[in-house]
Amino acid sequence: MTKPFSAVNVFGGELALCSGRPLTGFYRDGCCNTGYEDVGLHTVCARMTEAFLTYSRSRGNDLMQPNPAMGFPGLRPGDCWCLCASRWLEAYRAGVAPGVLLESTHEETLAVIDLAVLKAHAIDA
Repeated sequence: MTKPFSAVNVFGGELALCSGRPLTGFYRDGCCNTGYEDVGLHTVCARMTEAFLTYSRSRGNDLMQPNPAMGFPGLRPGDCWCLCASRWLEAYRAGVAPGVLLESTHEETLAVIDLAVLKAHAIDA
């Protein structure tokens, strides 16, 4: 893997930790860092809800199902996780977007989601 892009959040500040338990991020560093190989743009730090997890499963991505071979424990409501920006936007349009931690959401997210939309779902502001 190549080095990730600069660790900058949507406000232009230092990207904060999203979750160490469960360990999240494309690079599994606890942060929503991204780089060229992260084609899914796993940059939105979100707190999981039952509604979102159920929606994600209905769309073919069961985040509740553990995958020990990949070191993935499965997510539960209340867990924070770096989501793909496009999946978060899809969930937003479906009315089930989880809350967002803006200080932990990478600035590359802004290429997909407007800051005003993210702010309306902020849980750390």
